[in-house]
Amino acid sequence: MNPVANANPAVHLRRDNLSNLPTTVRTPSYRCSDLTPGIVHIGLGNFHRAHQAWYIHQLMQQGQAHDWAIIGAGVRSYDSEMRGRLLAQDCLTTLIELDPKGMSAQVIGPMIDYLPVEAGNAALIRKMSEPSIKIVSLTVTEGGYYRDANTGALDTDHQEILHDAANPNQPRTAFGAIIAALKQRRAQGIKPFTALSCDNLKDNGVILRNCVVGLARLSDPALADWIDQNGAFPNSMVDCIVPATTDQVISQCHALGVDDQAPVSHENYRQWVIEDDFCAGRPPLEQVGVTLTRDVQSYETMKLRILNGGHQLLANVGEILNVPTISDCMQDRDILAFFRKVQEEEILPHVAAVPGATANEYLEQVETRFANTAIHDTTRRVAFDGSARHPGFLLPSLRDALAAGSSISGLALAEAFWCRMCAGYREDGSEIAPNDPQWESLQKASLASKDDPELWVGQQHYSDACALGAGFPRAFAFWLTTIWKHGSRAAIAEYINRS
Repeated sequence: MNPVANANPAVHLRRDNLSNLPTTVRTPSYRCSDLTPGIVHIGLGNFHRAHQAWYIHQLMQQGQAHDWAIIGAGVRSYDSEMRGRLLAQDCLTTLIELDPKGMSAQVIGPMIDYLPVEAGNAALIRKMSEPSIKIVSLTVTEGGYYRDANTGALDTDHQEILHDAANPNQPRTAFGAIIAALKQRRAQGIKPFTALSCDNLKDNGVILRNCVVGLARLSDPALADWIDQNGAFPNSMVDCIVPATTDQVISQCHALGVDDQAPVSHENYRQWVIEDDFCAGRPPLEQVGVTLTRDVQSYETMKLRILNGGHQLLANVGEILNVPTISDCMQDRDILAFFRKVQEEEILPHVAAVPGATANEYLEQVETRFANTAIHDTTRRVAFDGSARHPGFLLPSLRDALAAGSSISGLALAEAFWCRMCAGYREDGSEIAPNDPQWESLQKASLASKDDPELWVGQQHYSDACALGAGFPRAFAFWLTTIWKHGSRAAIAEYINRS
């Protein structure tokens, strides 16, 4: 049910104002004074607050995990704005659950501080070196792990990695700060903390371990060995659709009676699967619905290929056709038909079941979630950073289909849509603003490939697919030519009508 909009002025969100909030807004049952920190989270944005922080809040509501409070942190200058907003409201967050059947709100408070964002990251290193910190978690985006495009290993030629290797006591990156803190812990005889990636990457724990240990080895091989032998880097899979906060979300929050300058809206679904591998203890997350397992990979594969891959199927063509949101894409007959056919014929056949769900059942659930009209998740947000998302979310399905000798026509069309989107303008002539860290080079390749599609598929992230034969380059060239000559809807129609 929708809470009744409050006719009175919205109450400024602070801990000493919680009792003044409308009774329709759920508030913490625990006191901040009863909490002590156990987690530092780096890259604290909307997703963390709607997902990981919510799970810790649920435990605290049950009278548990009071020694697992969260300290927020950031290593980029733009994190300072979020820090200021959250400190002004005692690090509280209003979560607005958006459901077609109704909207509800709750205030959560497991976060108790946000460290200064500063050059050299001294405050962050100091906090992570404290014995009470047992988990350092991260959401630094799929492209934030400094991976070499050719090998997937740590890019040891990246300027920030070179800086941190030469200046380990004044690092710029989150990983350099983690290493500096672990060095202090080793010197003090304190065991390492668990480093927990919460980004949408397959084997994200393995990737994080390689990043931290690889960077440490550049300046202190003995420390790298100690981290590798004593630390823990569990793989994890996270899932919750969390749109960017807009003025509309802030207004919704005001209408509910809460003056929150950093509220978060989210869907009515969450999932968190974590490899049960922690070196310094953990909260009892399984008591609030988290799946602790030794087999994260099967859950990762299902989610990354069907949900995250499905997002890319929708968002790229949605941008080209100026369809503003993911739910709007699901209402578009052409886009939906394209999405379903690629999923059913080219993605699902290569995804195994997990306990409690087949690939087909998971797709049905994903379709319902994507069609949620209360979630204004923009195609622009979902299409962001395609240079990291396509290799992680769609190309694994393409490689499996090629290896199996099965259809890849729809996946090739999806890659052609990405290429066409990167041209920087829609079919109606409106501009697509830069939307990728590699936008300049992608746009150049996109425009050049209009006459020579091989220039696009010659990019490094397609090398594995091209090595499996000429099937993908040939299909890609056909679809890209069709899109440029006849338009995206004509390309979809031809794909749908193929047997």
